[in-house]
Amino acid sequence: MLKVPLVKPKPDIEKFFRVIRGEETPERPPLVELFLNHEIVREISRTYLGRNWVEPAADWESQSVYLKNWIEVYYRMGYDYVRLSGGLNFPGRSRLSEDNAALSDGTRSWAEEGKGPISTWQEFENYPWPDPGQADLREYEFAANNLPEGMGLFVCPASGFLEIPLDTLFGYQNLCYLIYDNPELVAAVFDKVGKIVYAFYERLLGLPNLCGFFQGDDMGYKTGTLIAPDEIRKYALPWHKKLAGLAHQQKLAYLLHSCGNLEQIVEDLIEDVKIDGRHSFEDEGNPVVDFKRKYGNRTAVLGGIDIDKLCRLPEDALRIHVRQIIATCLPGGRFALGSGNSVANYVPISNYFAMVEEGLNFRG
Repeated sequence: MLKVPLVKPKPDIEKFFRVIRGEETPERPPLVELFLNHEIVREISRTYLGRNWVEPAADWESQSVYLKNWIEVYYRMGYDYVRLSGGLNFPGRSRLSEDNAALSDGTRSWAEEGKGPISTWQEFENYPWPDPGQADLREYEFAANNLPEGMGLFVCPASGFLEIPLDTLFGYQNLCYLIYDNPELVAAVFDKVGKIVYAFYERLLGLPNLCGFFQGDDMGYKTGTLIAPDEIRKYALPWHKKLAGLAHQQKLAYLLHSCGNLEQIVEDLIEDVKIDGRHSFEDEGNPVVDFKRKYGNRTAVLGGIDIDKLCRLPEDALRIHVRQIIATCLPGGRFALGSGNSVANYVPISNYFAMVEEGLNFRG
C-alpha cells in the first residue's frame, strides 16, 4: 500500500491527459490540485521530506531554492504536473484579518467588496496597469527546465477575467452599479485586463514541458453566478474562449478553476469556450457527482472532495468518502482526484495525506 510522500514517484503527464480527455479509463484516478497552500508545502518539505526550507525572497538564489523545494513536494506527493502562477500584479484594495489556521503565518487577506481603485475614467487612465512585456519570466523558465522526468507544467499568470475586475479593480458592489451606470467603462476595464493577461500567456508559449493553461476565475457562489449570466457572457467568457483557442492552437490543454454554481453558463463553457476540464466543487450547491453525471462525458471533472469534509471528517470516514467519490466519478475516465478547491492551511495534513493515498491505492 502506497504512503505519501512517495519514495519513487512515477509521474506520467501523457497518461494524465489521456484520462481527462476520456481516451483511457485507469484503475486509479490521476491527482489534481489548483495549488497546495504555501504553509502546506513548507510543512511537507521541512517535516516530511527533511529538506532545507528557504522562504522565497527578492534575491534569485533563495527563490530558486524555494522553487526546487516546491517542485519536489508536488513530485513526491504523486502529481503529474506542477502549476505555477503569478507574474502579473494588479494593485487593488484588500482587507486583512487574523488567520487562526494551524499552519498560519498570521494574517489573511480578503477581497474588497465595496469600492476598488477604479470607478471613473480618470481612475482608469491613472491606474498602474502591469506591462506583460516587462514581466519577469525567470520563475516559469526555471520550473519548466527543472521538472522531474514525466511531469508537465501548467501556468496561470493572474486571477481571472472576471475576478480581476470584480475583486481587484472595481469592487463587487461598485461593479454591479457600473454595469448599469457606466457600461463603457466596464467594457474598457474588462478589455484592458483581457489583453494584458492574454499577452502574458503568449510570452509563455514554447516553454519546455509546458502542457497547458490552468486558469482560475471564480464566477459563482452556492446558488448562481456572481453577476448575471448574460454579463459574464458579454465581458468574461470571450476572453476565456480566446485563451482556450490559443492553448488548443499550441496543442495545450485549457483547464478552468471556477468556484460556485455555474449551471447557467456550463453549456457556454463546454460548447463555446471549449474548456478541457472544470475544477472546483462543493457538496452544497455544486456537488462533483452531479457535474460528473450531467457533463462528465463532455469535459473533465477535476477534484471534488468537499473542503469541509476534508477538514472535519475523521480520517477513517474521510477515506470511505473519498473511495465513494472515486467509484462514482472514475468510470469513463475524465476524472482526476483532489480537493474541491485547494489544500488550504487549515486542512489537516493527515487528512490531505489520506485523500491522496486513497487515490493512489484505488483499484477500480
